[in-house]
Amino acid sequence: MISQTTMASDGAGVSDTSENEQLQRLRVEIDRIDTELLALISRRAEAAQQVAEVKTRCAGQGPVVFYRPEREAQVLKRIREQNPGPLPDERVVTLFRELMSACLALEQPLRIAYLGPQGTFTQDAAVKQFGHAAEGLAQATIRDVFRATAQGEAHYGVVPVENSAEGMVSQTLDTLVDAGVYICGEVELPIHHHLLGLPGRPQRPRELVSHQQSLAQCRNWIATHLPEVHQRPVNSNAEAARAAAQDPQLVAIASSTAAEIYGLEVIAANIEDLADNTTRFLVIGGVATEPSGHDKTSVVLSMANRPGALHDALGVFARSGIGLTRLETRPARNRPWAYRFFIDFEGHRADPKVACAIDELSTMNVEVQWLGSYPCAAL
Repeated sequence: MISQTTMASDGAGVSDTSENEQLQRLRVEIDRIDTELLALISRRAEAAQQVAEVKTRCAGQGPVVFYRPEREAQVLKRIREQNPGPLPDERVVTLFRELMSACLALEQPLRIAYLGPQGTFTQDAAVKQFGHAAEGLAQATIRDVFRATAQGEAHYGVVPVENSAEGMVSQTLDTLVDAGVYICGEVELPIHHHLLGLPGRPQRPRELVSHQQSLAQCRNWIATHLPEVHQRPVNSNAEAARAAAQDPQLVAIASSTAAEIYGLEVIAANIEDLADNTTRFLVIGGVATEPSGHDKTSVVLSMANRPGALHDALGVFARSGIGLTRLETRPARNRPWAYRFFIDFEGHRADPKVACAIDELSTMNVEVQWLGSYPCAAL
């Protein structure tokens, strides 16, 4: 007679064998799929090289433009629409952006200027837009990003322009007016701030360092937890992290990326006052962007200081059925007590109703400076 204990043991053995066989079949299937994926990726890379050859032959005397923001936006939009799951759209877009970045590097490795040093949110935005295959060129200031892009040291630049909690970055707006570059794209990045310091630091820091915007975005947390600590603004969060890595008496507000780069530990995570804190970045470059089908346009309006002037100008957009997404006022630096109006609206400069609206504004003695038309931010 076979005992119940023996039967239970034999049953477990049969079950384990069955599960192992099932896992082995799945692993074989995954290996087969990986082989197919590798072959398809190689075919895509070869096609990208052929695109580069065609562009080079057809370029004539002018410079060859390998990266087209509108084309990338169209591809990623199609990928999102065709995504069957189970991976969420954001993950799929990230995978394809990295694939496109690697393939583009075969055509032309892109140089991207960003507000440095390494570890800033602006660098994170540049990677989100261009992928890891692009070469990052860290710049000391926002103006340096514009200069490097305008002078051709970088193919494109990335600069912060707006935070959902603290509003506009005025230096970016003011520099746009005379920079000699176009807005070619935009990136929206969720922002999570962390308090960072050296391991083994004193319990009470002497000073808190960070970018002015970050200090403002965490003001309630700071008032509660570090009310008596002196605050010192610096050019970037990464600069703050680098300073904290050199002085145990300092703590910094910066990103988890900066913590890894500069060997700091996270003392407190996600200390931003608003959980949905988001920063918008602009991609700038020397070549205007063609329509993608889902675009935004940025302009600067200047007009005579008379009653109703701004109302009349904004009425043109309303009558044309053009939705405004942002209106910001900045002083006109060449005239005391005069102002410029920075406006973002839906549509591309090439759209007929947008072109008609711009023409109508010109007949009203409104000076319109076009800053760029570009694809709306993707995921």
